Amino acid sequence: MSNLAQAIWVEFLKARRSKMPLFTALGFAMVPLGGGFFMIVLKDPEMARRVGLISTKAQLTMGSADWQTYLRFLTMAVGAGGIILFGLIASWVFGREYSDRTVKDLLALPTARSAIVLSKCVVIAVWSAALSVLTCLITLGVGAALGLPSESPQVFWQSGITITVAVCLTIALVTPIAFAASAWHGYLPPIGVMMLAMGLAQLVNAAGWGEYFPWSVPALYVQGEHLGMVSYVIVILTSIAGLAGTLLWWERADQTH
Repeated sequence: MSNLAQAIWVEFLKARRSKMPLFTALGFAMVPLGGGFFMIVLKDPEMARRVGLISTKAQLTMGSADWQTYLRFLTMAVGAGGIILFGLIASWVFGREYSDRTVKDLLALPTARSAIVLSKCVVIAVWSAALSVLTCLITLGVGAALGLPSESPQVFWQSGITITVAVCLTIALVTPIAFAASAWHGYLPPIGVMMLAMGLAQLVNAAGWGEYFPWSVPALYVQGEHLGMVSYVIVILTSIAGLAGTLLWWERADQTH
């Protein structure tokens, strides 16, 4: 586990010098901006129809233009869409080494392979958490700019807890995607795995077994579904399995092919 701190610093430098942080920030910013658009529409639906913001046939069922509705939109988006953006981050952090053909140079450094893997996981977690914080700040700014009615601190506190837990659950589930990026040497295979997981989550939810499928748990949590301890244990075990698989792959697999 030598030079872990240095490896983390190097991974942060790689991310900072790329355009991925900007692209992912723009992707996350669409959530509060999209929610703000719906708040404008909900404030005056008839005006929105007259100026062409929405179709005359549009059916608005989100609720009213207030903080509760806006924050509920945010939490639902984070729970359902977080795995996509966090998964893209994990795909890039691990997959770029193979796509850019830098993995051999990386392994030639006097740094333990386990330290390389853990440093990448730290960067993914911090990057994802930072984007979540940025999204929350934009949400507060947009809501204030729109003049949404005042709400009790309890509403913000509860929404903050929900988002924090959902983000933690979602970040935990990117380790299998990191393994896919490592095992299949690139960006596209892990993206395929991620899409497969999301598709299966929809099917399993429809069948009523979502609480036992790890990629269904974050979305069910933000929806207010009652989840037993087994759901969280499944997420934790999935995360550990993905991390262990990635560590073993980097330690034992032939990285030259």
